[in-house]
Amino acid sequence: MSQIYQKLVDYFAISGLNISSGFEPDQLSGDNLHCSPLERSYKPRILAHFPDNVLGNPFDAEAVCMLCHPRGLNFRTQRDSREPKFHSFLITKEDGMRSYGAALTMYEEIENKEICVAMQTLQAMHMAELSNTQSRTLYPHLSPAHSHGSPQHKSPDKISTGKMYDQKRDTLYGTKCISIISRLPLISTFEQFLQSLYDVVLEQDPPALALTSYIYSIIHEVPVLPPGRSMRLAFPNQLVVCQRPGITELPLLDYSMRDLFLLFNLDNILAIFCSVLLERQVLLFSREFQRLMLISEGISALIFPFHWQHVYVPILPASLIHFLDAPVPFIMGLQGTDSKPLFEACSKANLCLVDIDSGAVESPDDLPAFPYMSELKQDLLQELQRQSSLKDDRSGHQRDSGFVRDSYFGSDSAIGSTEGSTSSLRWSISDKLEMLQQNEALSRVMALSQKSGVISSLDDIRESLSDAAILAHRSGVSVARTLLDEHVKDLMFNSCIREIFLHYFLQVFGSYEEFIIGTAQDMESWINNRETMQNFDKTAFLSDHAEEHLHFLSPFTETQMFACFIDNKILSQWEDPDANLAVFEGRLKLFQDDQTDQRLRKFFRTAAAKEAESVIEKRATIVDITATSPKTLDDGGSCCHRPGFFPVMSSAVLNREPAGNRARSAQWRIKYGLATRGSEQKQKFEQREKYIQEIRSKTSHQPNLSDMNLKAMVNTNLKFMETLLKECKAKTKRMLVQKMGQEAVDLGHGEVTVIGVEENTLIASLCDLLERIWSHGLQQKQGKSALWSHLVSYNNDHALKNQENQSLDQSHISTDLTSSVALDGSCPCPSGTQTWPIRRQHRRKPSRGPELPALDVLPVSVLFDMRNVQQMTEIKTDVGYARAFVRLSLEKKLLSRHLKELLSNQELLRSLYKRYAFLRCEDEREQFLYHLLSLNAVDYNCFTNTFTTTVIVYRILVFPRLKLSGGATTANCWLSLAGQLGETDKLPLPKHTLDITVQNKNLGILTTMRIGHDNGGISPKWMVEHVLVRNEVTGQTYRFPCGRWLGKGADDGALERLLVAEPVPPSVDANELMEKCRTPPRCRSPSVPRRSNEPRLPVSEIQEKLSDVVNHLVKHFCKPEKERGSATGLLCGEYGLVYCMEHVFQYGFKSSRLFRNRVFIWDFLEKVLFYLETLLSDTEHYQIAQEISTTMKSYCYVVSCINQASESLGKDGRFQIFICIGIRDRLLQRWIKLISKTPITASMYEEQSFLRDPSLVQFLIQILDSLKEFQISLEASLIKGVNL
Repeated sequence: MSQIYQKLVDYFAISGLNISSGFEPDQLSGDNLHCSPLERSYKPRILAHFPDNVLGNPFDAEAVCMLCHPRGLNFRTQRDSREPKFHSFLITKEDGMRSYGAALTMYEEIENKEICVAMQTLQAMHMAELSNTQSRTLYPHLSPAHSHGSPQHKSPDKISTGKMYDQKRDTLYGTKCISIISRLPLISTFEQFLQSLYDVVLEQDPPALALTSYIYSIIHEVPVLPPGRSMRLAFPNQLVVCQRPGITELPLLDYSMRDLFLLFNLDNILAIFCSVLLERQVLLFSREFQRLMLISEGISALIFPFHWQHVYVPILPASLIHFLDAPVPFIMGLQGTDSKPLFEACSKANLCLVDIDSGAVESPDDLPAFPYMSELKQDLLQELQRQSSLKDDRSGHQRDSGFVRDSYFGSDSAIGSTEGSTSSLRWSISDKLEMLQQNEALSRVMALSQKSGVISSLDDIRESLSDAAILAHRSGVSVARTLLDEHVKDLMFNSCIREIFLHYFLQVFGSYEEFIIGTAQDMESWINNRETMQNFDKTAFLSDHAEEHLHFLSPFTETQMFACFIDNKILSQWEDPDANLAVFEGRLKLFQDDQTDQRLRKFFRTAAAKEAESVIEKRATIVDITATSPKTLDDGGSCCHRPGFFPVMSSAVLNREPAGNRARSAQWRIKYGLATRGSEQKQKFEQREKYIQEIRSKTSHQPNLSDMNLKAMVNTNLKFMETLLKECKAKTKRMLVQKMGQEAVDLGHGEVTVIGVEENTLIASLCDLLERIWSHGLQQKQGKSALWSHLVSYNNDHALKNQENQSLDQSHISTDLTSSVALDGSCPCPSGTQTWPIRRQHRRKPSRGPELPALDVLPVSVLFDMRNVQQMTEIKTDVGYARAFVRLSLEKKLLSRHLKELLSNQELLRSLYKRYAFLRCEDEREQFLYHLLSLNAVDYNCFTNTFTTTVIVYRILVFPRLKLSGGATTANCWLSLAGQLGETDKLPLPKHTLDITVQNKNLGILTTMRIGHDNGGISPKWMVEHVLVRNEVTGQTYRFPCGRWLGKGADDGALERLLVAEPVPPSVDANELMEKCRTPPRCRSPSVPRRSNEPRLPVSEIQEKLSDVVNHLVKHFCKPEKERGSATGLLCGEYGLVYCMEHVFQYGFKSSRLFRNRVFIWDFLEKVLFYLETLLSDTEHYQIAQEISTTMKSYCYVVSCINQASESLGKDGRFQIFICIGIRDRLLQRWIKLISKTPITASMYEEQSFLRDPSLVQFLIQILDSLKEFQISLEASLIKGVNL
């Protein structure tokens, strides 16, 4: 029969041994035939449950049975301990709905002779197996060394028998479990109820009221407890008060947070807390089932206002242990006695292992700390010390925990006297009610209450009060002591601790609403377009926080719990907000009102926090509701009492619904404001629930405890693989959209930008996904990183094949990962900062002239990149090696190709993975590799920018000009490289050598190169067309164009030049690149070639190019600092600012003979310097305004410093430094204005030139003024040798 309105308790269930079924082996628990029959687990059955069905929460017999008996059905004899054990549990449906259970497991004597005979038979069979030598050979676990009950050093001839059962001498006891299923986690209340039933069962005398009456009352007559109320319940021999937080309070947590802090130190608690927030896999282990629930629910409560969205199984039955293979985030708990073998077998890269009994926590590698972690820890310590100090000031019962429990209360005070007879109690209550009824005002209130249906008559109040008083009198229990018990103090302690965590969530996410992007007009359109919409501006949110917090906040904003939190906020525009969100919003408003300085991070007890504690105490002392007391039932409600045996319940009685439930339901809802949803509200609620369920189904798959056959397991595994594919698709799409930047906007993905922390977060998330995929279905764990273990196995297999086939080409890539010699023959560098040439090729023979170098192709294979990763000395773990390999492959656009090569070895794959593993499912594997292949569309520098201290091999190829003897020089040549992470010292270039290989600490993205010589020998002049540099690890190639002479008396007389890097696209192969290098275009760096026949640019084109480069510089410096990269290319590269300013200064010379006479721009600037110095020194004849004088002095100072720099600098090189310093110090536009008014300019330039035409001068000043607001920093290589 279906219930017509929700009660406090949905079901009462009894489970244990089904006599008719007998001993059924629990096959899902594994093979345990090597154990004695008393140590084996058997399949339990639901013996009875009441009522038959509850609307909206159908009874799941298999799930309840598994969770009441997670280790199956057990048996003991009179020699063993048979103390009852209580544990709670939780059932999570596939749609996310949760039901809470409380179970008390007792041992009941087995009187059935057939069952005892069957146990004796199993014992005899077990003894026969132990005595059979052949059996011990076939099954080693039957040998003495593997027996549970024998020491390791027992002699081979003595056989362990384990626990023995003798039918003649022993009494057999089997487990029976009584349990409660409810939608409210009032665990303490349910524990007291079950314990009171058990106490009655043990009593010799029958109870005054049958247990059936108490069970009937709690499942039929006790309604659901309204929010913010307390209720007194009548249990056998005691009164119990339970309470539920109000809608503005923190959600109900009926587990002692005090016990949580006794089991772990603060560091370990916070490690679990961070692992859960970042949605890592969390595996709990304990001997006690209740401890598993305590940690799971306790940590889940601490992450309020967020809610765990993935697999949540605090107690994992032994039959479901295969779910530990789940490649999705989970929180699972396992019961056992020895955690070490399990932890070794389950060790994963992103798994948090928690041994509750020992207090040990093994957190995932590189777990970031929660923002303000030190402050949070300090506040928690102070709160715990406050609790201890209160303990010292109070008297009363104290626990060994060291935490005060009586500190919140004084001595117990009786609310009413318990003396007197039952009749006097009835008379007293009845008499007082009749006196009150004579009051005229009360009479009108009573009449109104009866008319509205709240009560039917005064008898309702009289009956309720009298029954409660009589029960208290009979049991001799102090009502006040029942209220002010240890449990209430635990609730208040929980509130204190949770308020501290909430305080820091308010600090971190207090302004989250400002970053929500709302574009939908109605809920339906928003739900339909949810997958393609961006709801939260993560970049702006992260920019609002300190840099040290981004390592946690960036991955946290990618979690499903944060996405669900934001979704609930958006949905609150059209409907009532989610309960957690409503509480958080209310607390946030109070928090902002209380806090004058919103940047103050110290915890303070808000008014709301203080009120929460007082409300808990108030509800405990002043009870709002007294539940209907149990009564004697008619029609067989009483049952036979036998001490030690739980009575057989009458299904006819307990399934019968009491009359008048509809009327009482209406009265209850009116009285406590539990209004029923209207049709429109119900439709919105159902639509929202449907959306939430869809989201949950996409992110995780909750284990179905009720269907554990082979087909169901296969379906569950398929859903896991679907989840992995969806997650892979979502991650790769997000990485592409974030990396594409403006291109993504054009494609309709919304405006997004990415900074370094976000990019690292997305790549780290991809690494975690790969680890979960490679961990799914492993035959045997081999280290924390399943991916790296597979790579090592692949390498070993390849090495074995090479040894078997000696005829393979000796030039094949070596597979010895321990070798310290690089693939190109180079030797390791003992220091990350020291560099030297280690390979020399293409020696030039003077008689034959120089030979151009050749760039051979880097090997493209898994083993080549794996070897380079292995040589990285800063990595110490397998997880680190795996992540480095993924980052390197991603940067080289080889991730999909490498993984495909790795998975192509089918024989190895079959030996490492089970048949159901994701990697052995061809269709899913192909889709997975296809999603990874899409990442080749964008460029990543995730390896180069992450491993900043690793040693990198650089290959350098110099291409001189072969004509006009430009390639031969007698000077000693050198070069130095500079990148975003550093620069090298001068690297000598041996004579007759154009190709060298050097090792150096990672320079990052290469930006510039200085190349020069000492002008020694009889023919020092050297013409360099360009230089190629290749990173031998990542394969990145850079081209440094030059096209200029080096040497005194050649070109501008420079002995060294600064070359700006041009990245070579990966699509250009080595052959194509070498062909271009052999016939180079006419390129220059840093100034134009001195050719009179080169066409001059018109004014309009110079203006356009200058406007473009300034526009690019503005865009560059408008980006976040971490996203900018280097501005050297925009300043000094081809078509950069220096290039444009050269054309500005060259345009409008009065005579073209200036070029033929080798007059350079720097010559003109030096003449201006001489003129200005003359004016400044002649103070008697010239009076100069202060502002102009300052500009003149700055010009003279900078030009003089540049002239005093190294003599190896050419005139064009000096001009380049002049422009860079001028734009950095915001002086260039002032200098141009000053230069334009000097007579030197009038004598050397035509009137239409940039420096004499007022409109063009104004154009220059205005265009350069647009860069004034930016802080421009120059690389050290740009102004090297110039001291300012």
